[in-house]
Amino acid sequence: MNIGITCYPSLGGSGVVATELGKLLAERGHQVHFITSGMPFRLGSFHPNIFYHEVEVNNYNVFKYPPYDLTLANRMAQVAKNEKLDLLHVHYAVPHALCAFLAKQMVGDHLKIMTTLHGTDITVLGYDSNLRDMIRFGIERSDMVTAVSKDLIHQTHELLHVDKEIIPVYNFVDKRRYYPKDVRELKKKFAPNGEKILMHISNFRAVKRVPDIVEVFAKVREQMPSRLLLIGEGPEMGLVRQMIAEKGLTDDVCFLGKQEDVAEVLSLADVMLLPSSKESFGLVALEAMACGVPVVATVAGGLPEVVLDGETGYLYEIGDVAGMASGTVQLLQNQELYETFSRNSIHRSCETFCHDTITSQYEALYAQLLKG
Repeated sequence: MNIGITCYPSLGGSGVVATELGKLLAERGHQVHFITSGMPFRLGSFHPNIFYHEVEVNNYNVFKYPPYDLTLANRMAQVAKNEKLDLLHVHYAVPHALCAFLAKQMVGDHLKIMTTLHGTDITVLGYDSNLRDMIRFGIERSDMVTAVSKDLIHQTHELLHVDKEIIPVYNFVDKRRYYPKDVRELKKKFAPNGEKILMHISNFRAVKRVPDIVEVFAKVREQMPSRLLLIGEGPEMGLVRQMIAEKGLTDDVCFLGKQEDVAEVLSLADVMLLPSSKESFGLVALEAMACGVPVVATVAGGLPEVVLDGETGYLYEIGDVAGMASGTVQLLQNQELYETFSRNSIHRSCETFCHDTITSQYEALYAQLLKG
């Protein structure tokens, strides 16, 4: 198949999944064309079946803001014509599904559109009454729609009242890259005295409730020697640094900034903390589990579909920092329990969310879509 993929190329779960999916499809012999505003950051090395088509916005001075959406739609149409694309697989309803629909009008009905919903386009933008009708339009004009969790499907139907069938296709983890690695020497750098390592990875937006992590860590540290590794950047980072200083935790917290390839650092963690108030899937949780790291998280969104409470980690109500701290300590103080959770995490990630399984699901849906 000849497949066009559009996603946000920067850091973020949707861009990661879209890029990794494209690479896996290329491995299976499909021609994959990325149509994005920048090089997807996980695209990596050259592959003969992968092509990148940049969307260059014309800063024509008549426009107050550069018309990215129109430029993207036009570029989609150009690539579809020139490369004889069979379908466009776009990630996010706004603006990508709308741009794909416009491109289809320019090219013809033979060009099919699959839209994958990842969360923010529904759980944040969907609450904006100025955008709701537009998001609904993009979904309903897509030929096929998938979503990364059943919870997100429920939210989409409840919030937007769309009639369109939405098919659940989970995010995935490439078990060839995400597995428990021998990081004993590296771990000595962050935990020289054998301290337990708690980790959090995110874009540090308010929805991630990063201050809760500081509260959890402070409680855990009162009961056992521990360190906290924070990976990522974002608007809440200033507040987090201030809290850490005020609580006297500075010497036990390491800020690692943005990391393009977290597969190499996840194995450092003993526990992954995810106290989010909204999480359509929780890709970080899945990647941690694949590395044998139990997850202590909230019951937000799709997280309960990824993390099995009492088997691969613990789930708590949003804001329950005392519970999260207690669960973390329980895991870290009981080696037999911890090893059971770790084995369960690896098994679940490799069985339910295996890259081969999910790629085959998408291939089957593509074939169904092209049959019409």
